[in-house]
Amino acid sequence: MGLEVNDMIILGEKISLGESKTINFSFAKLYTATRVEIPVIVERANEPGPTVLITGGIHGDEINGVEIVRQLIARKINKPAKGTTICIPILNIFGFLNAERAFPDGRDLNRVFPGTKTGSLASRVAYHFSKKILPHADYCLDFHTGGAQRFNAAQIRIAPDNEELLELATVFNSPFTVFSKNLSKSYRNTCEEMGIPILLFEGGKSLESNKHIVKEGVDGVIRVLNHLNVLSSKHEVPQVKTTPVIIKNSRWIRAQKSGLLHIKIECNKHVVKGEFLATITDPYGTMRFKVLAPNEGYIINVNQAPIVNQGDAIFHISYENPSNKNKQSLAG
Repeated sequence: MGLEVNDMIILGEKISLGESKTINFSFAKLYTATRVEIPVIVERANEPGPTVLITGGIHGDEINGVEIVRQLIARKINKPAKGTTICIPILNIFGFLNAERAFPDGRDLNRVFPGTKTGSLASRVAYHFSKKILPHADYCLDFHTGGAQRFNAAQIRIAPDNEELLELATVFNSPFTVFSKNLSKSYRNTCEEMGIPILLFEGGKSLESNKHIVKEGVDGVIRVLNHLNVLSSKHEVPQVKTTPVIIKNSRWIRAQKSGLLHIKIECNKHVVKGEFLATITDPYGTMRFKVLAPNEGYIINVNQAPIVNQGDAIFHISYENPSNKNKQSLAG
């Protein structure tokens, strides 16, 4: 196979400038001996430029991310004016098939990076992805939702004290930019160790497709691609709304009682200390417990589950003073 200086080799496939190719990332089978294939959609412009890797479905039940990447492909936003885009709508195809967060072995793909060649199934996926696909990327955009019934406001999460990531997050223009340290063995941490800038988008909740969250994600990608001079002139760049709210500190408000949860506010809301957030009641009409805001801040996650146990996270709230972190939520 003759290679030109700008040719790209992904999973043994050559992709030259100006080519489009769908490559099957495949190395495992189901119990039925059916091969499981993860489509990797590669689009290359005629002119060299940066490579942007866009991923969804690292957690198999996070549908919003899958839909965001799908729309990028369906609307041909991933066809670059220069450089390359690599789109993987569903990285955890095993979890997606079962509508579950983790792999069949129970492992969270986002906690086993960069993986091992002979480890668990999730670890092997992480290993081959980290070795054969990720090194091609100059920038990464990764799409997630809140877990279970916890609904995340549209937000970009970045490592603190990184001016390049802060600039890219501002360009993406999600309502919130949340400073969040990289977790050990996460995809973000592996990117940081490899020197690849990554934006992690969070929005909505698992097993739900929310058109408003999806639009935030798609619009953000368009802005970033335009900023990197990758976006085709065929696509209109969405107008920047406002500067994202920067959240440097945040904490969970947890249920002080078990019972039926009745949310009284919307996600994204700015609240003041003592503001009425929710009630927790028992099924018998004898208990009604108010949940009040422990501090002024933005509510960036709301638990939409109808029933909670004592200690369950019910709201994620920003705060200014780190000394507030360990205070309990007010209740009456």
